[in-house]
Amino acid sequence: MRIRMIFSLSLILLLSASAFGGDWPQWMGPQRDSVWREEGVLDRFPEDGLKVEWRAPVAYGYAGPAVAGGRVFVMDYVIHSGEVRNNTGARDELEGTERVLCFDAQSGELLWKHEYARPYRVSFGGGPRCTPTVDGDRVYALGAEGNLWCLDARTGCVRWSRDFVADYGARTPLWGVSAHPLVDGDKVFCVVGGEGSAAVAFDKYTGREVWRALSAAEQGYCPPTMIEHAGMRQLVIWHGEAINGLNPESGEVYWSVPLKPSYGMAIAAPRELGPYLFASGYGRVGVLLKLSADRPAVDIVWRGEPTRAVYSANATPFLLDGTIYGCDISTGALMAARLEDGRRLWQTVAPTMGAARRGRYGTAFLVRHKDRFFLFSETGELILARLSPDGYEELDRTQVLEPTNRVFRRRLVWSHPAFADRSIFARNDEELVRLSLAAEQPPAE
Repeated sequence: MRIRMIFSLSLILLLSASAFGGDWPQWMGPQRDSVWREEGVLDRFPEDGLKVEWRAPVAYGYAGPAVAGGRVFVMDYVIHSGEVRNNTGARDELEGTERVLCFDAQSGELLWKHEYARPYRVSFGGGPRCTPTVDGDRVYALGAEGNLWCLDARTGCVRWSRDFVADYGARTPLWGVSAHPLVDGDKVFCVVGGEGSAAVAFDKYTGREVWRALSAAEQGYCPPTMIEHAGMRQLVIWHGEAINGLNPESGEVYWSVPLKPSYGMAIAAPRELGPYLFASGYGRVGVLLKLSADRPAVDIVWRGEPTRAVYSANATPFLLDGTIYGCDISTGALMAARLEDGRRLWQTVAPTMGAARRGRYGTAFLVRHKDRFFLFSETGELILARLSPDGYEELDRTQVLEPTNRVFRRRLVWSHPAFADRSIFARNDEELVRLSLAAEQPPAE
C-alpha cells in the first residue's frame, strides 16, 4: 500500500513538473543566468510571423513578466493624473494605481489583481521596473517607490509587505526602485537604501528582517546577485559607490571594491564566468575581478578605459567562452570585448536600434538558447542570431510588439521578456502578449 502511495505521489509530481517544465519564474530565467533550456524550439521564424496565442491589456510598465505554474505575473501602473515626460533630470509627479496582475498562461484570462494607490515621484515614471519573483506558492513584487509585496500566487492575497521608505528611511532613487528581488533558500534579498541598509535579507515566509548591511549615498539600481566559486557562495551587491561580496547568511562583508558610476547608475547585474566577475555601468566604469580559490576575496584584473570593455545599462551583458557580449551605453551598439583585457572585437546597432537610428542606450535583451541567442530589441522585434568573437550573425527577425514608449526621440520598448512553454511572453505599455516559438510538429504518418 505504501509503495503504491509513493508511486502515485511521484507520478503526480512528475506530471506537475512536466506541465510547467518550461517556467521562467523570475528576471533572466530559472537560474537567473539568461539561458533558456527548453527543447522543441524553432530554428527560424515563420514567414507570416509568430503565432499569437493571446493578447491581454496592461498599463504602463518596464517590469517584465514571470511565468510559473501555468500563470503569468506582471506589474503595471495606471495613471490618474500627471504626465510621463521621460526627462532624465527631473522627477515626474504622478498620481495612480500600481498593480500586480496574474493571467492564465494558456488563455490570457486575468485571474486576479492586487492594486493600491501609489503616487510616483520618479524620473521616467512610466511604471514599475522589477519583474516579479515566483517561489512556489508565493510571488514577490517590488514597485517603483519601494513597496515590497509577498502575495499568494493562487489568489493574490497579501501574506506580508514592507515599505522601503517608511521602514528604512530609504529615498527612492531618481529613476525608481529597479533591483529585482532575489529569492534564495529561505530569504528574499533586496537592495533597499537608507543608513546601514543598502542590502537587506528578509525571511521569505514572514517578511521579518534577517540582516541588513552596507551604506551608500546612492543605493543604485543593480539587483542582488548570488555567485558560487570554489564551494563558497557569496551575495554580490553593487551600489552607487562600490561592488561588494557578502556572506548571504549573515550579511558580513567579505570584500569591497570601489566602483562608482556616474549618477549612481549601477544597473546591469555583475556576471560570473569561471573565476572571473565582470561589472560595468554608466560613465565608462567597469572592472574585471578574479575570485580567490581559497577564501571569499577578489583581486582586480583590470579596470575599464574609454575605448575598452563594454559599458552596459538597461540590459545585463552575457559572458561566454572568454568574451563579453553587451549593449554599450554610449554607442548604443551590441558589442563584443575580450574578457582577459577588455579589448573590443566588434560592434553593431542592427539588433539594438536598427540601422536607421542612432543614439545612446540602444537596448537588446540577450537570452542564450543552445548555440544561438534570442535578442529582444527595443524596436519590439525578436531576433535570432549567433554571437562569436568573430562577429554578429543574424539568422532571422520578426515583430513581436509595437514600441509604445518614446525616449531620446525614438520609439522603443524596454522590458525583458520571458521565455517559457515554448513561447515568448512580452509587454509594452498597452498589452502583454504570448507568441509561440514551438518547432513545427512532424506530419502524422
